[in-house]
Amino acid sequence: MENLLAQWREDTPGCSKRVHLNNAGAGLMTRSVLDAVTAHLQRESALGGYESSDEAEAAVSAAYSNVAQLLGAKPRNIAVVENSTVAFFQALAAFDFRPGDVIVTTRNDYISNQLAYLSLARRQGIEIRRASDLPEGGVDPQSVRELLRDPRVRLLAVTWVPTNSGLMQPVETLGEVAESTGVPYLIDACQAVGEIPVDVARLRCDFLSATARKFLRGPRGIGFLYVSDRALQRGDHPLYIDMRGAEWITADTFELTPDARRFENWEFACALLLGLGEAARYALSVDVGRGGRRARELAAALRTKLAALPGYRVLDRGKDLAAIVTAEIPGWSAPALVTALRQRGINTSASLSAYAVIDMAEKNAKSALRISPHYYNTEAELDVMIDALKSLPAKAAAS
Repeated sequence: MENLLAQWREDTPGCSKRVHLNNAGAGLMTRSVLDAVTAHLQRESALGGYESSDEAEAAVSAAYSNVAQLLGAKPRNIAVVENSTVAFFQALAAFDFRPGDVIVTTRNDYISNQLAYLSLARRQGIEIRRASDLPEGGVDPQSVRELLRDPRVRLLAVTWVPTNSGLMQPVETLGEVAESTGVPYLIDACQAVGEIPVDVARLRCDFLSATARKFLRGPRGIGFLYVSDRALQRGDHPLYIDMRGAEWITADTFELTPDARRFENWEFACALLLGLGEAARYALSVDVGRGGRRARELAAALRTKLAALPGYRVLDRGKDLAAIVTAEIPGWSAPALVTALRQRGINTSASLSAYAVIDMAEKNAKSALRISPHYYNTEAELDVMIDALKSLPAKAAAS
């Protein structure tokens, strides 16, 4: 592992400048990802945007294949979009919701997804039902099963790893429940891809959304949507179809493309797509299972260190925890703490109560410091983080 760690850090220029513990925000890109993006931008400046994209056709095809391989899917099942939220919304837009329809979700979810459901409730008259949690944290599959028995349920939508804590939802078990009831299943895997091995066949999901920039370590501004063969065969497509996703046959008719491209837009950043493809290739070379285990081991060690500090409260709950650590620090608001640590060369982020209204209220927390190590981080960097926290004044200058 020592040799591998040295190689991973050598491949990551940012490691020499910062202690980067904000991989749940945006992981540090590898040199090869950076090169893939900048090389294409240089080709665009020399050849032109359209012309350089045509020249990169083989590389673009390889990028789709790399992303598909990461998920255990085929390239025909991958749609490339601007980010994970756009991907999630494109999947939601495949459903013709009517008043009285039900979306079943959880009490631990990503804020933008919950806002989308609330908007649908306000505009379309749907009903949102949130399954109960288990005592130790995480959704109760039996509660989901009971909710899905209602014939008005149109969709089960779950965030695998909520952004505000290290909880890992039992997405495979929920997939079995959804399949047994015939309810379409949408997974937000934004914080999972790149840290947790993904096999869409085991998940049994109809849709899965993700981004390049987090644990996958790709560039910002690009994400993707997995669309199952089942969804394609149903004819699922977003409400607003771009020319990328359909052919205009006559004045009053169109035909969908046969693959997941029906969820794409014609215009996208080719340079970012190539960066995404390289990030997926690098993740496969590392082995997501191996890298993810190391990231979660570092997170577990960090929780132990934080819990030993007087007055510190680790907020993560659940049977299985990901490489996201959240903690409440006495005398400090999380945003002020993020700034103070950044001034010491340590990158973290803040989770606010508004980002997860239900979960944070149950934890009686207004904000939390979010720390997210990855496989290229070191145990020594965790100690640097702990020492920095110990050195801070007991009360923050700003609350």
